[in-house]
Amino acid sequence: MTEFTTADIPNQTGKTAIVTGATGGLGYETARMLAGAGAKVILAGRNAEKGGDALRRIRALHPKADIAFESVDLGNLASIAAFGVRMNGQLTQLDLLVNNAGVMTPPTRKTTSDGFELQFGTNHLGHFALTGQLLPLLIAAHGARVVTISSGAAHLGRIDFDNLQSEQAYRPMRSYGASKLANLLFSREFQRRSDVNGWGIVNANAHPGYARTDLIANGPGTMTGIAAIGTSLMERFLSQNAADGALPTVKAATAPDVRPLDYFGPDGFMQMKGAPAIVQPPRRAKDDAVAKRLWEASEQLTGVRYGAQAVPA
Repeated sequence: MTEFTTADIPNQTGKTAIVTGATGGLGYETARMLAGAGAKVILAGRNAEKGGDALRRIRALHPKADIAFESVDLGNLASIAAFGVRMNGQLTQLDLLVNNAGVMTPPTRKTTSDGFELQFGTNHLGHFALTGQLLPLLIAAHGARVVTISSGAAHLGRIDFDNLQSEQAYRPMRSYGASKLANLLFSREFQRRSDVNGWGIVNANAHPGYARTDLIANGPGTMTGIAAIGTSLMERFLSQNAADGALPTVKAATAPDVRPLDYFGPDGFMQMKGAPAIVQPPRRAKDDAVAKRLWEASEQLTGVRYGAQAVPA
């Protein structure tokens, strides 16, 4: 398969993009590539200091980049709502939303400020609420694209409606996998609703394979012994840097021939590393009934309802 590199990114001049978790790792690399291709990019994140540093780094590479940092905490519904109000006031349309921010496998169960299990609350519910707040801008773009980042761990996930918040038994990787499966199910139901309502939004997904980012380093904590040796060997032979890990996302976001619900990941061994390619989602990510039920549960939990928004002329 032909490799996709930064040289293959179509000109993005005139387009506006928001990338969550854009102050480091995959999100930063995604924002950097989009800005380098001419897009106006809003880097969304929690830490203003890291946001300022990310802006300086991108401007050092692309002095004419049209970029800005905006504060939002995906683990706080009030912060998400405030961000939505600001964006709807500042922008007339949003061509691209990259739902990238994430939390990975904290060793013990933690919760967001709204009381949701941290991974499910941030990775899924936070992005569900954020996308709903930005829906009028996405519709106004007449052909917007939403790219939601999943993970190979989605294959391990299962949506348990009797234990969505992992209150009965918390297992870090199982809960992470469920949140990443939820990302795929969200895209599926969102696409169905876009088609029914004529919103014209294309939903796609991507995963980075085994990318060396702070998400992994800050996830399960410091490892020792055999686990540390095994991780070191995997990183040496099966991982790729954050820039390469971001390429499936950037291809999903910019390639002209992307179809609704296309899923991009590395084409190498076990999808750990390699060139961006179409990959197959888990079987459970294709369950329309579960996708619809998860959407309804997410509406109830977040209080955000997309409704049948009118399409502007």
